[in-house]
Amino acid sequence: MKMTKAPKTTQHSEPSADRRHVATHWGFYTHDGLHGAIRPMAGDPDPVQFGRELPADRLAPCRILKPAVRRSFLEKGPGYRAGRRGAEAFVEVSWDEALELVAGEIRRVRDEHGNGAIFSGSYGWSSAGRFHHAQSQLKRFFNMNGGSVRSVQSYSYAAGEVILPHIIGSTDGLISGHSPWNQIVGHADLIVMFGGTPLRNAQVNAGGVSRHETRQGLLDCKNAGAHFINIGPVRDDAADELDAQWMALRPGTDAALLLAIAHLLIEEDRHDAAFIERYTVGFQALRDYLFGKVDGVIKDGAWAAGITGLATQDIRTLARNMASRKTFITMAWALQRADHGEQAYWAVIAVASLLGGIGLPGGGFGFGYASVSGIGQPAPAVKWPSLPQGQNPVSDYIPVARIADMLLSPGAEYDHDGNKRIYPEIRLIYWAGGNPFHHHQDLNRLVEAWQKPETIIVHEHWWNAHARHADIVLPASTFLERDDLVASGRDGFLGYSTHTAAPPAEVFSDHEILRRVAARLETEAAFTGGLSESEWLEKLYVDARANAAASDISLPDFSTFRNAGLIEVESQNAGRPLLAAFRADPFAHPLRTPSGLIELSSQLITSFGYADCPGHPAWVEPVEWLGGKLAATYPLHLLSCQPHDKLHSQWDHAAPSRQTKSGGRQPVRIHPDDAAARGLEQGEAVTISNARGACLAVVAITDAVMPGVVQLATGAWFDPADPAKPGSLELNGNPNVLTPDHGTSRLTQGPSPNSCLVEISRFIGTPPEVRAYRPPDLVPDPRLKAPNGKEWP
Repeated sequence: MKMTKAPKTTQHSEPSADRRHVATHWGFYTHDGLHGAIRPMAGDPDPVQFGRELPADRLAPCRILKPAVRRSFLEKGPGYRAGRRGAEAFVEVSWDEALELVAGEIRRVRDEHGNGAIFSGSYGWSSAGRFHHAQSQLKRFFNMNGGSVRSVQSYSYAAGEVILPHIIGSTDGLISGHSPWNQIVGHADLIVMFGGTPLRNAQVNAGGVSRHETRQGLLDCKNAGAHFINIGPVRDDAADELDAQWMALRPGTDAALLLAIAHLLIEEDRHDAAFIERYTVGFQALRDYLFGKVDGVIKDGAWAAGITGLATQDIRTLARNMASRKTFITMAWALQRADHGEQAYWAVIAVASLLGGIGLPGGGFGFGYASVSGIGQPAPAVKWPSLPQGQNPVSDYIPVARIADMLLSPGAEYDHDGNKRIYPEIRLIYWAGGNPFHHHQDLNRLVEAWQKPETIIVHEHWWNAHARHADIVLPASTFLERDDLVASGRDGFLGYSTHTAAPPAEVFSDHEILRRVAARLETEAAFTGGLSESEWLEKLYVDARANAAASDISLPDFSTFRNAGLIEVESQNAGRPLLAAFRADPFAHPLRTPSGLIELSSQLITSFGYADCPGHPAWVEPVEWLGGKLAATYPLHLLSCQPHDKLHSQWDHAAPSRQTKSGGRQPVRIHPDDAAARGLEQGEAVTISNARGACLAVVAITDAVMPGVVQLATGAWFDPADPAKPGSLELNGNPNVLTPDHGTSRLTQGPSPNSCLVEISRFIGTPPEVRAYRPPDLVPDPRLKAPNGKEWP
């Protein structure tokens, strides 16, 4: 563990070719700058090994090497499709022609429909760097060109991002500001983990990772005497070395369990009444709900047992143990990615309030421990800089997970966080960074929505579904092929990432592509700020150095930093538990809620009148769960977790991902009882299906998932058997052909993939070959004549 010490800077004193670093979302690697090989950086206690194998597939056959345009778009212009997007061939063109097409389309849509008809899509994960952050580059570009419609929130924690400010006044404890490990280790006697702490997720972080310390933080807690309880449907979401007690809970029922715990704490007078009185509002409304005064249903252990599948006595024992020991509660980000997912988050805070440990060492709550790396580390001592994006002249936005709704229903009204909003009519989508055919749900529905815009432009590395469903495809360099400045808001490092190889001849960075487009729109100077890429890196470092100096921290000059490759600035204080200042004096440090206190019930949310999100923590039955009527038709609950062999869908074509597949296909984990009931054997091909679609996978039998639950990791590139046919069988095991595409609630409008029921059956016959990793058909330019004087076929 890196413990807090006096402020200092760690740096290499002499330049060395052996100390070149390339920074990724999953850690730093060293390289010699000559041969392309990379190896995990020394000093990382738990490095991610799969990164070292990626350079070998940098130039795989699916790499995009030249600009390409969908054939009928090139031939007849925007809005024309000889077939469906995703099914047509492409024509490679020169950069000059591609850039003229891009600039011309931006200019046309802007002039005819206004910038409110342009959607700038990105998810930012194409680079861990501060400069080559695709989302920042794209936003800056459009903000210098009249603006665009944007998205808000994150697929990772959208529901939590909206609900927490209503309860505790901020997103502290969700995105950053968590209780650090040194305030948990040796203080917490009991650590109750809703959704576990799966270390596969802690491999990555949005701004990169200097040292992977989540595993050690958990082990330090255990070695200091803490007992762990893993509550969820997957046993190995807690590492074996934690010796965690597993309580196998039906997916989507965490809120019901927490309400029953809250009921017992109050009923048996085990709650901290003084904390409730001083630090919260809304207790009576919550109590009335728990004791059945609202709906006639008492939310006790017996009630929760019928919903969660846990034994009544086990629920009561858990509640009493939490009340009798210093308890810290964690909840995974994944649990709010479900119908009414915000209720589990609200209920956790209610239980933590009843226990009275909020703001104290070893007590309280936190969301996302092990959901990414860096959570639990003390806050950085320096505010790291980022690429300035400027101001967006267009005020319109959509919740990030509502993109298909926007495209399919322009002009429709929807609710979001107490507001009535209207979906804009989008004519042009420009996307750089991220893969919507990975992040989004119900991909067959997304494919239909993707047919609607007149023009879709993307930057991509690979011929994945994102590129195949575009009109104009511009090849972008990878993190291995560009220098960058790398830092994380959850860690105290600053790194210089040095390219391991030059990009292919006709492949450029996102910044360079946008600079060339901006030049054609006469906004190049505004976009670049008069700086080259290398000058931007130096400017960002100079800004970081100034921020550090303001905190009396000395950083080396840019040349020294660049040669060193990595410096670490340790936190200036030992860190404090989440909400410690509020706990010390709620009047001097009020929360940014209407009351200034923790809101166990919210008059504001109540005033919105949302039936799917009442004004206090509640059990609201999901559309799809194992206790519902639909389970008679689809009796298995599908969980679509993050992969352990890659980040999201990045580099799915590469060796580390290929090595975890069976017969080239994604494994689906299933309990032995469920496999036996269907006559399924280890390693055989199966079809996973529901009313939204179907995909192929291979059976992986394990008792690490509870009966009635199956698990299929996300990240396999979307590969429909017949892209010209709506709803075609997906061949590559992408679970998002099965997941529902509707908002968690009218309040938050987050994604709800973890409310998903399916059935599994043996695939009869020879499974079709996976074709996702081949390039699409690339055909001659149809505007030219073939040697026989006729058009090309």
